[in-house]
Amino acid sequence: MDEPPVKIRRRNLPHWTLNGSTYFATFRMMRGNLSEEERRLVLGHLVSGNSKFYQLAAAVVMPDHVHLLLRPLPEYELPRIMKGLKGACARKINRRRNTSGSIWQDESWDRLVRDAAEFDEKLQYMADNPVKAELVKEIEEYDGWFCSPDFT
Repeated sequence: MDEPPVKIRRRNLPHWTLNGSTYFATFRMMRGNLSEEERRLVLGHLVSGNSKFYQLAAAVVMPDHVHLLLRPLPEYELPRIMKGLKGACARKINRRRNTSGSIWQDESWDRLVRDAAEFDEKLQYMADNPVKAELVKEIEEYDGWFCSPDFT
């Protein structure tokens, strides 16, 4: 049986896509930081796309970046999802700030998650992020954290 093709494209960073895969993705602020309310706004938008465009395993919205563990639904590819997430979140933040212009760095970083061990490692990395940044003592206290109990 033929394996599905891996699509590789490159801008400044390499981007590999493979239908049915789970990804660890990161996007960063162009400058400055998100307020606590803005972090909640971004997290709410990320969660709202769960089951519509992707299956969201986990997300953490930090003051200056966002990490995601997600699996696109079959009809959507990761580049389209990332463009939509970043664009919609930027519009919401700009509306709240009464500003305009870019919020996020143009290119996101993404990685195919290859196996269960790597998935667990990325999930732990995400959960440790706000704790290591001393925003909270335990991840459960952080309001910029989402972890789905039923990601398969």
